[in-house]
Order: sequence, then structure tokens, then C-alpha cells
Amino acid sequence: MPKINTIINRYILRQHIAPFVFGSAMVMLLFLMQFLINHLDKFIGKGLSLWIIIQLIAFQLAWMLTLAIPMGTLFSSLMTFGNLSSNSEITIVKASGGSLFFMMRPVIIAGAFITLFVFWFNDYVLPESNQQAKILMADITRKKPTFALESGQFSSQLTGYTILARQVDSLTGKMSKVTIYDKSKYNTFNIINADSGYIRPNATFEQMILSLYNGEVHQSFAIQPSAYRLINFKSLIVRIDAEDFAFKRSSADMFSRGDREMNIKDMQKIVDEIENNLKMRRNEFYNIIKSHYNYIIFGKGNYQKYDVSDYRFGDSAQTRRVVTLRNIELQMDYFYGSVVATANMIESLKNRKNQYIVEIQKKYAIPMACLIFILIGAPLGIIIRKGNFGISAVMSLAFYIIYWIFLIGGEKLADRNLISPFLGMWLGNIVIGISAIILTIRINYETFGIKIKNIFKLNKSN
Repeated sequence: MPKINTIINRYILRQHIAPFVFGSAMVMLLFLMQFLINHLDKFIGKGLSLWIIIQLIAFQLAWMLTLAIPMGTLFSSLMTFGNLSSNSEITIVKASGGSLFFMMRPVIIAGAFITLFVFWFNDYVLPESNQQAKILMADITRKKPTFALESGQFSSQLTGYTILARQVDSLTGKMSKVTIYDKSKYNTFNIINADSGYIRPNATFEQMILSLYNGEVHQSFAIQPSAYRLINFKSLIVRIDAEDFAFKRSSADMFSRGDREMNIKDMQKIVDEIENNLKMRRNEFYNIIKSHYNYIIFGKGNYQKYDVSDYRFGDSAQTRRVVTLRNIELQMDYFYGSVVATANMIESLKNRKNQYIVEIQKKYAIPMACLIFILIGAPLGIIIRKGNFGISAVMSLAFYIIYWIFLIGGEKLADRNLISPFLGMWLGNIVIGISAIILTIRINYETFGIKIKNIFKLNKSN
């Protein structure tokens, strides 16, 4: 019997492998297509090497993998148990003394290992990938498009130079009838005319090299308008700085890390610092309330008193009453301003703390979704009794959308301090997890199937 159990366990796990890989890969492909469509305009025309594009995609694949694996577990669980149900293999296992819990056990164990892997990946690999992707994307955005000339069009892409080529051969790059206005020097203005020429970047793309043939240079000077120089040339080389056209990699030290570029340990340190700051601000808020209360009620406190000589009534009872009322009025204004400023600071700190706690809880909640999707996928696959691709894909997508509505909605509410960060990140897991447990128990004891059959019998009798 133990040997038979082992064979069944291996068979069920083997049935999961292909749908899991396929489902995860399809979701990653969809995310990748979305990323390329949204950012394609940042890559076109910038002369980026294929290696740079591959690196950026590799860094972006990290977050795609984190979101795709839970979908893969749900798809594989639905498809596998749907196939087992449609082929009556579940009935055979039950007739042999097995149960749904028995068939789910190897999948749950495998799901636990997948959950641990996703948690490790989410906490250690994903933050570094996000940081590198942010740096590389900033470098790509900063790089100017590749320099290009069009026939009969002025180009001012190179700082300090305006270039006009009446004709440009698109195959060879040869320019004909070229005019260049050189304003790169403060006191000198050059106009260069040439019959032909070429423009190419150097090896590092930090300079554009102009090779000009058969022309003349008209040179004038701002400080000496009467001084004019004409230079004829057969060939002329002009080197123009073009650092903005070169792709340069920035150092990681130049970019600060946000919450999505940190692991749990680093974020927890920031949360602790914010909590300490909150305690100080709350004590400050309490002291402001207490001090103003003592001043208004008991007249205690070291506050600014106004000189009675400033008033035209002199040192009289009326003057003292006016000064007292004025002091109270000014102290109430100061009290209101201090309370509002401190309360706003406390609210800002709480919101910032919640943002980090949300990210911490998300790093736990998303990996746990892998296990929960396995639990919901098994009974659902048995209920629909279909293991084909279409139904499994639709059901997976439906539950995935429901889960992400809970996750994104909970994140927004938690960021605004409307619900706790724990509840915001775990509500989807809790709802789907409870549904999975109820369905699994009913399917295991066949109460769900009996109720469905009774409903059909009632409909037929009516």
C-alpha cells in the first residue's frame, strides 16, 4: 500500500508540472508584452545595444515571475484535478479507500516549497532587480535619440551647432551641400560651407566626428566686428561633444531605494525609526494640549505678555482687561496652529509607516497565495469536471482578478490609513482560503455533489 500511495503521489505531481510551467510562462509573456508596449517609445531611435535591452528585460522579469507563479499554481491545480475528475480517476482513488485530502497532500507539500521559494525570491532577489531596473531605465530615459540628419532639414541636436545638408544619402550617409553654423564658442561665430561630408560617432559615442570636403570657413568675432577671416579647405575634421548621445551606466549609489527596492529587514528598520518619531510627536502633541490648558484655565505657563504702555488707556482696569483678552486670543491662535501642525506631522508619519508595513505584508501575502490557489483549484477542478485549457484558463483568470481586486484595493485603503495594513494585504487570502477549505470539505464528503444532484432532481420534478 505505501508503494501504491507513492505512485499515486508522483502521478498527481507529474500531472501538475506541465500546466504549472505553461500557465506561469503565459502570464509572464502577457506582462512582458504589456511592459514593451508601454515603454517601447523610450527605446526606439536611441541606438541601444541588444545587450542593454536584454538586461532591462531580465531585471523586469523578476516582478513578473513573482506575480506569475501564483497564477501558474492555480491553473495547474484546476487543470490537473479537472482531468482527474473527468477521467473518473478520483472515483477510483476514493473506491480504493483514498480521499480528496489524500490526493491533495503531495500538491500541498509541493505548494509549500513553492511558497518558500517565492518568499525568498520576493525578499532577496526582487528588491535588487527592481533597483537595477530603476537605474537602467533612468539611464535609458536620459539618453538622447541617435543623431540623424534629413535632407533639406536644419538640425540643432548637437549643442552649439546647427547643421543643414541639402541632400543626404540614406545608404552611405554622404551629405552634399553642407552648411554648419558653429556657435559653440562664446566670442567666435563660424559658418562652414562644404561640397560634401560625413558625420559619424566615435567609438564611445561621446563625440560626433564631421569629415568635410572642399569648402570654406567664414569666421567672425564678437569683440572685433571688423575682424573677418575666410579659410578655404580641401578637407576638415570637426569634433563635436555629444555626451548626451552616449549611453552611460549610473552608479547604484546615486539612486536612493524606495520601499519596492528594499527587503523586509531594511523596511522594518525604517518602520521602527518612524515609530520612535511618532512617539516623540505624540508626546509633543500631549504637552501642547496640557500647557495651553494650564494657561487658559489656571493662568500657568511662560507665555508672551504685552506691555500695557502700548495702549492709549494707560495703566487702567480697562487696559489690563484688553491686554488679557488679547493675550488669550493670540495664545489660542498659537495653540490652534501648533496642534494642527503637530497633528498633520503625526498623520504624515502614520501614512509613511503604513506604506512600508503594506510592502512588508505583501512580501508574505503573495507567496502564501501560491498555496491558497492550490487549495481552491483542486475542489473547483473536481466541480467543473473539465480539464481542458479554455475552462481552466477562464476560471484561473476570474479568481486571479478577484484576488488582485482585494490586493490592490486593500493596499490603497491601508496606505490611506482606512484599514490595517495586515487586513489590506491578507483579505484576499483570507476570503479565498476560507472558500477553499469549505469547498474541499464538501467535496471530500460529497455533500456538495449530493446537493447539486438534489437541485437537478427538484427542477426535473417541477
